[in-house]
Amino acid sequence: MLNLKKLKSILLIDDDEATNFYNQLIIKEANITDTIYITLNGKEALNFLTSKGQYGSNNDTYPAPSLILLDINMPVMNGWSFIEEYKRLDDTQKAEIIVVILTTSLNPDDIFRAENYKEIKEFMNKPLTVDILMEIFEKHFKDKL
Repeated sequence: MLNLKKLKSILLIDDDEATNFYNQLIIKEANITDTIYITLNGKEALNFLTSKGQYGSNNDTYPAPSLILLDINMPVMNGWSFIEEYKRLDDTQKAEIIVVILTTSLNPDDIFRAENYKEIKEFMNKPLTVDILMEIFEKHFKDKL
């Protein structure tokens, strides 16, 4: 699929390396970004977004991916704990990031919980597909790019 305008970058937050590999293939096939970042848990993702820890830098710029695909069930810091910390970030660190939960969870409580966070724009079930990505792109980015 060919889009003339692409997202700045996409951040995958998922502890499953096979899922991350698969999601990278889907994102490349959809051709909506040239840059994909991967973190394996919420803590790593927060460090990435705030340029701390292993992602530390000496300037005041933050990576601010266009889209975050967030898993719920991860060790160290799960998706819910990530969102709690993410919503406290400075606006410059959040920029205009679209956060989408991408999970295997079919628990109605998770869907309800996600609906109570203004930071979470969508709740989607794995596996990621080109159609799902294009739906997210059309809904959240088509008029912004």
